[in-house]
Amino acid sequence: MRDVAVVGVGLSEWGELWGRSIRDLFVEAAVNAVDDAGVEPGRIEAIIVGCMTGGLFTGQEHIGALVADYFGVAPISATRTESACASGGAAFRAGLMAVASGYHDVVLVGGLEKMTDVDGGGATRALAAASDAEYEAYHGVTFPGLYAMMARAHMAKYGTTREQLAMVAVKNHLNGSKNSHAQYQDAVTLEQVLGATKVADPFGVLDCSPITDGAACALIVPARTARRVAKGIPIRVTGSGQASDTIALADRKDLTFLRSTAEAAKQAYRQAKCGAADISFAEVHDCFTIAEIMVTEALGLVKRGQGGPAVEAGETAIGGRIPVNASGGLKSKGHPVGATGVAQIHELVTQLRGKAGKRQVKGAKRGLAQNMGGTGASSTVHILEVS
Repeated sequence: MRDVAVVGVGLSEWGELWGRSIRDLFVEAAVNAVDDAGVEPGRIEAIIVGCMTGGLFTGQEHIGALVADYFGVAPISATRTESACASGGAAFRAGLMAVASGYHDVVLVGGLEKMTDVDGGGATRALAAASDAEYEAYHGVTFPGLYAMMARAHMAKYGTTREQLAMVAVKNHLNGSKNSHAQYQDAVTLEQVLGATKVADPFGVLDCSPITDGAACALIVPARTARRVAKGIPIRVTGSGQASDTIALADRKDLTFLRSTAEAAKQAYRQAKCGAADISFAEVHDCFTIAEIMVTEALGLVKRGQGGPAVEAGETAIGGRIPVNASGGLKSKGHPVGATGVAQIHELVTQLRGKAGKRQVKGAKRGLAQNMGGTGASSTVHILEVS
């Protein structure tokens, strides 16, 4: 297997983009990625794009052919991947394997979602497709409700407090206020989070990631040729893991632990020949505030049950022991579900190049991205390092 490097990354505009289509968003991100890399689009051999549910959100399936057509690179291979909210991470892993295996030399990995072309009820129904349709969604359980159950279980088992959950949102909005790509660039106070409109106890609306339109892309090539074929500073992909768990919460042995994340991390650490203590910073799937706390524990960045106290102590802030979600995370940056995993790679590359501006993590040498589908039924973990 060949070593692989990311040589270009790009984002589209993110937010509630009423006047833009799913194809427009992808092309913007793709153009930004190839411009960053300095690679002509004609050199791209394949596109792999993550999209959770284009059909339910926009009525558009057959996403691979769509983006190849509108980016002007057909008839190359173009494939869509789906793993719920981990679709972007799964696309990146598929692209990584295509290059590592030698099957392709230049692959454009993308992720996209256009979530605002339906009303709130339509968005809720589309997202519910990532849960167990027969045993959860059919009975009216939504993702805020599912994660609220996980939060209550964590609070009961470990003493995690409502204030510690809110501190995740405060931290990530502060980080997002320094990110020009973020959907929400306003800092929030602890009092605002605690006093926000209730969604599902213990969550208020500021504990929940938003509905977002957006796309992200990354261009990957063999590491040995990266400096020759691209102008962008290459960042090596040294570890990759993917795992799954029961799709329904009722079938979990422990509602407070994300087994798929722990297993994916084990694979990635082993491949990268490192451990949690060697990670400089992480971008993790904070779809709800409890998710960041549980993910940091499953990754081994903090001890089990200590995710809440770690946030309270400032360990996961920029400048702390292990900065988490310096981009603002899903909570502030936004969460166009199919794009999130690739956008995390964009942030890792930006940080490792030392180009993150006011949110730059000092001494960033090794970054980790964790992307998750549903309530953790699927998870990907990738580790990137400076070449």
